[in-house]
Amino acid sequence: MRKRDIMASVDLNCDLGESFGNYTIGDDATIIPLASSCNIACGMHAGDPLVMRKTVRLAKEADIAVGAHPGYPDLQGFGRRDMSLSPDEAYAFVLYQLGALQGFCQAEEVSLHHVKPHGQLYNRCAVDYELARSVAQAVKDFDDRLILVGLANGELIRAGNDVGLKTAQEFFADRNYTDNGLLQPRNQPDALIHDENVAIDRIKQAVEQGTVTTISGKTIAIVADTICVHGDSTQALLFVKRIRDELAHAGIKVAPVA
Repeated sequence: MRKRDIMASVDLNCDLGESFGNYTIGDDATIIPLASSCNIACGMHAGDPLVMRKTVRLAKEADIAVGAHPGYPDLQGFGRRDMSLSPDEAYAFVLYQLGALQGFCQAEEVSLHHVKPHGQLYNRCAVDYELARSVAQAVKDFDDRLILVGLANGELIRAGNDVGLKTAQEFFADRNYTDNGLLQPRNQPDALIHDENVAIDRIKQAVEQGTVTTISGKTIAIVADTICVHGDSTQALLFVKRIRDELAHAGIKVAPVA
């Protein structure tokens, strides 16, 4: 069981830039200054060119780390429906989306910091090494300085390490875990955590003790280099505020993954 030094730091990331066209999702302008990094949708599961540009600018103004959030080409399903992509397709779709966001980063003179897959692509990469390897290779071929973010102890972390990328293991503040360390599927009961007090207690456990209590009550080991709050959640703003306050009270600095 790992216990962090009291002066350690942890990243607080949020999935943002997921509005598109006439549809507004999340409160990006309010949440961004409270996070230390953001993952910006790249136009396939959500987002559009205007939203991408605006979100990069907001992140620049708040001086937080900018990451790409590539997902399945599934706008209608918000990238949360499974798709059977070949490794070549996954590689190409991820590379395409990184190029799109990099264009706006370059125009705003912002450095792209990390890559975190979205939704069901993220979930599949946690258990499917072949898919994870194709995603990791796309990131490496695009820019081998980028940090690859994946589910703690998952196959994407292993694939990223195998191709020579820096990786960051992610813990979810607002999701329950199964006994094998995966996220409880969204179509199952109690997948989401709506009580900020419960979320705070779980974050403290993950950051300070290196463990999480699963949905069945089992305690398993976990690494929390970065903590995620979903930007489309109705509790997102409240969660982020409480998390920052509680981490500061515990003497834990909130900062992007180095």
